[in-house]
Amino acid sequence: MLDFGQAVQTLRPQLLRYARAQLRNDAWSEDAVSETVLAALAKPQAFGGQSQLKTWLVGILKHKLVDQIRRHGREVSASTPDDEEDVDGLLFDATGHWTHAPAEWGDPEAACGQREFFEVLDLCVEKLPGLQGRVFMMREWLELNTQEICKELAITPTNLWVLLHRARLRLQLCLQERWFRAQPLPKPQTQR
Repeated sequence: MLDFGQAVQTLRPQLLRYARAQLRNDAWSEDAVSETVLAALAKPQAFGGQSQLKTWLVGILKHKLVDQIRRHGREVSASTPDDEEDVDGLLFDATGHWTHAPAEWGDPEAACGQREFFEVLDLCVEKLPGLQGRVFMMREWLELNTQEICKELAITPTNLWVLLHRARLRLQLCLQERWFRAQPLPKPQTQR
């Protein structure tokens, strides 16, 4: 039991970083992580070793994060000017072509197997504007459906999809800059 408890406590900083990225509130994040640790320590036999301990704890944490969002849903900040910024203008020129070609991402599975990639991805997610970050985390990491997200954040499905689109574009830009090398597109040849 002591080794299990120590292993859980060792993962606490990672769980806290994950919770902060989702909730963007230190107190709520600490509450969610504390509840996760208590739940894990209360029933260590529930961890069957079918997955890594971190994966199991994140699964518990996801439920605690949803609880925190529901508990404090009306206290969440509304959109910011960054949420409204047109990211398309950063990626595409006036004709709709890429301003810079996306770099070859190689083998995505190999990149996902690298710990450093996930550290860069975490940093990129943390840099997302408030509402974009929350919507992205709720959809992609907490796996909440459209109806749940819209209800919790009091937004329309159309607004949700726009926010997700902008968040994904920002993540693409961030990963291009911090992980992949962007290659400029050759200038289109004009016909004479």
